[in-house]
Parts: sequence; structure tokens; C-alpha cells
Amino acid sequence: MLERALTGSTRYKRLLGVLLVFMGLGFAAYLTQWNRGLTITGLSRDVSWGLYIAQFTFLVGVAASAVMVVLPYYLHDIKAFGKITILGEFLAIAACTMCALFVLVDMGKPMRLLNIFIYPTPNSILFWDVIVLNGYLLLNIFIGWNVLEAERKGTHYPNWVKPLIYLSIPWAVSIHTVTAFLYAGLPGRHYWLTAIMAARFLASAFCSGPALLIMLSYLVKKYSKFDPGKEAIDKLTTIMTYSMLISVFFVGLEFFTAFYSNIPGEMDSLKYLFIGLDGHHNLVPFMWLFAILAISGVVLLLNPNVRKNEKMLLAAAACVFFSMYIEKGVGLIVAGFIPNPLDQVHEYFPSLPEIMIALGIWATGFFILTVLYKIAISVKEEVA
Repeated sequence: MLERALTGSTRYKRLLGVLLVFMGLGFAAYLTQWNRGLTITGLSRDVSWGLYIAQFTFLVGVAASAVMVVLPYYLHDIKAFGKITILGEFLAIAACTMCALFVLVDMGKPMRLLNIFIYPTPNSILFWDVIVLNGYLLLNIFIGWNVLEAERKGTHYPNWVKPLIYLSIPWAVSIHTVTAFLYAGLPGRHYWLTAIMAARFLASAFCSGPALLIMLSYLVKKYSKFDPGKEAIDKLTTIMTYSMLISVFFVGLEFFTAFYSNIPGEMDSLKYLFIGLDGHHNLVPFMWLFAILAISGVVLLLNPNVRKNEKMLLAAAACVFFSMYIEKGVGLIVAGFIPNPLDQVHEYFPSLPEIMIALGIWATGFFILTVLYKIAISVKEEVA
């Protein structure tokens, strides 16, 4: 089926060309980082995780969200998800690939990654995060490809695939749970030291992932003959709505715990995010944008008429996706380092090479996604 990725319309080839340009620019910036190290980034002694790890954290949630279409289709046999499931599985493949690349560039020298396998440390959460993330990537590759191949041949997928499908469901939950433990297991970081960190991660994943899948589904419908199906999108919208409500509720719980209990460490992090701290307020505009987008998304989704209108639904999905991106992919990581253990504020802002590397990785992910979607849509159109 790979040959289907080599042919396509002018628009398809132009899109791949644009993505290749951004991939090239990102790789050129990475060569600079290879030679000079992480000194070219905005990272410092006080803020040792920044844009790379923030993107990794957000994208793990996007990858995990594939379970929202896999579970109802394969486990509960809800036929409405039949067309859209492959789109969710291929989205998980692209997201997992980007996660691995963001971890790779954050390590400075990629050879250090070998230490995880040469000197395995099962008592390390990072060791298990590598295991579950790569395992989930392989599961989606095997499941998605074999199910699509069987559909192309007009047969049922092999029996050995079914245990992998069942395994992928709890595995999807595990990848974001283990990622949350990376933060919640650090007692010196007040903002991350919360028992609901894993719950927050899963709730945000189950609204941001479906939001992106809804937007991608409409793009597929617009630029191809394949229709993912209105019923599937309606069900995804319902999942997104409830998950978004829970996500906003969880953020509210953090405010209550910090300010009602008068916990200085947690209050300072939240103050820094939303009003600034000691004259430092780099993230304040972003976090207020998060609040505006989150509230707008909730208001739009709670209106049944909005959910029935395609353009308004796309607007609501965009509000949900970008609000969760800002909250998890921008604010969450940096706020954990502010203030430092000496109650000092050292702000972080990504450098231009850092941003270019991040854009290059995002372009790589969308290049993979575009190719996989091209293959899947070609098969779906052929079968139809």
C-alpha cells in the first residue's frame, strides 16, 4: 500500500513540499544545537525543561486520545466509528513519533538515549515512559496497517491482531498516566505535586485529541471523496464536550487547593501564570488566552445548535484544542520551575533555534500524518 503515498494531486504534493521545507529548517537549527549544545536554547539551571518537553507532554495526550475511537469500535462494536478509527490510529502514530523526536532533541546528544537500554533502571519513571510510548507506537502501526490491509482485500483482519487491539486500550491510558507521574513524582515542584495530575492529563487528552481528529476529519471530507461520517463526529463531539468540562473543573480544583489552603508554593506558580510574580509575567497573556478559549469552547459546545453547525463546531474544536495546548504545552511545564527552591523567579522563553527545531518536528509529524492519511483515504475510496 505504500505506493499510494507516491501519487496524488498537486495540492497533496505541494503540502508535502511545504512540510519538507520546515523539516529542513528545523534540521538545520538542530545541527546548530548538535554543535553548540543546549546553550542555544532558552533553558537554564533553574528552568531545565522547556518547549521541547512541553510539546512532548501535550502530544502524548493527542496520541492517547486514539483510544476514544478504538475502544467503542473494537470493544463495543459501535459501527459509527468504523470509518474514523483508522484516522485516530494513524494520528497516534504521528503523535508518538513527534513525542520521541522531542525527547531526542531535549537530551542534547542523542547517543544518551542508548543509556536507557544499555543501563535500564526500572525504578525510574522515565524508563517506563520510554517503554510505554514506543510500545504504543508499535501497537498502532501493527493494528492500523493490518486492519487497513484486510479492508483493502475485503477480508477480516488476522486473529492475532485482536489481542493487540485489546492491549492497546489500557496501554493508551498508561502512556499519559506514566507521563503525569514524571511530574507528580517530584516533591520539590509544588505546582506538579498533585494527586490529580494523571487525571488532569487524561481529561485534557480526551478533549484535545478528539478536537484535532474532528478538524482533520472535516479536512479529509473537504479535500477527498471519503466521508468519516456525521454520526462518528457527533459522538466524538460529545466525548470532547464532557472531557473539556472535566478539564476546566480540574484546573479550578488546583486554584481552590492553592488559595483556600493558602499554600505559598502552589499560589506563586498560579500567580505567575495569570497575574505575574515579582514583576515577571511572560506567560500571563498566554494563560489569559487559554482561559478565554477554554470558556468559549465550553459555551459553544454546551449549545446543541452549535454542535449541529459544521462551522461553529470547527470553531469550538479549535478553541478546545488550542486552549489545552496553551495550558499543557506552554504553561504547565514552565510554571513547575517558578519560583525556584530559593523563591527566586528566573523566566524562560524559547530561543529562535529552539522554536525552529520544534516547528521542524511538528512538520515531520504532519508529513507522516499526511502520507498515512493519503494511504488510508485511497484504500477507503477504492473499497467504496
